[in-house]
Amino acid sequence: MKVSYHGHSVVKIEVKDKVILIDPFLTGNPTTDLRAADVKVDVILLTHGHNDHVGDTVALAKENNALVVAPFELATFLGWKGVKVHPMHIGGAHTFDFGTVKLTQAFHGSSYTDEETKTITYTGMPAGILVTAEGKTVYHAGDTALFSDMKLIGSDHEIDVAFLPIGDNFTMGPDDAALAAEWLQAKVTVPMHYNTFPVIEQDPHAFVQRLPKDKGRVLTVGEAIEL
Repeated sequence: MKVSYHGHSVVKIEVKDKVILIDPFLTGNPTTDLRAADVKVDVILLTHGHNDHVGDTVALAKENNALVVAPFELATFLGWKGVKVHPMHIGGAHTFDFGTVKLTQAFHGSSYTDEETKTITYTGMPAGILVTAEGKTVYHAGDTALFSDMKLIGSDHEIDVAFLPIGDNFTMGPDDAALAAEWLQAKVTVPMHYNTFPVIEQDPHAFVQRLPKDKGRVLTVGEAIEL
């Protein structure tokens, strides 16, 4: 399994000849190295419906005939836009041809905003995502506050890489994320959801230095971890 970080909350997982993208906010993302027109993807996993996470999902899914896996309401919303979807919900797991996806809880909002019509569409509960394949597990926390059940996620799953938001204001900040990392007990914790906008500016290296030695790693945009 190869796992790479592409700015904001964009994570790519390459496994079993499949390319999986989580929260593909590419167009309009000043921190990413990916161009939507160049991306080849088989599966898109979404944590929630905010525009900076749904991003280019519809265009990518249609161009690549990709499957979109998302919480039920968000999947339904995207299905109405002509996208091939697999709806799930918190606590549920499903085994696909590339591996198993399980949705965890996350404490945040979830809605899609149309700036032209000034409408906000509710897209259900937000989620975190556990992806298990080839004996490895990646946890993408999505946008979330700290919550104590992260202890259970850590005790019930042997997590190889955990991606945690550190931006503060909309999600956990570095203090809470450091505690989340302690509870999750991942082999490696990678910060995400920072420095995309001024209000979430953080120092990822300072965050990693707060973690036990070799338990944290800052991934530069486009950098990968081989598991």
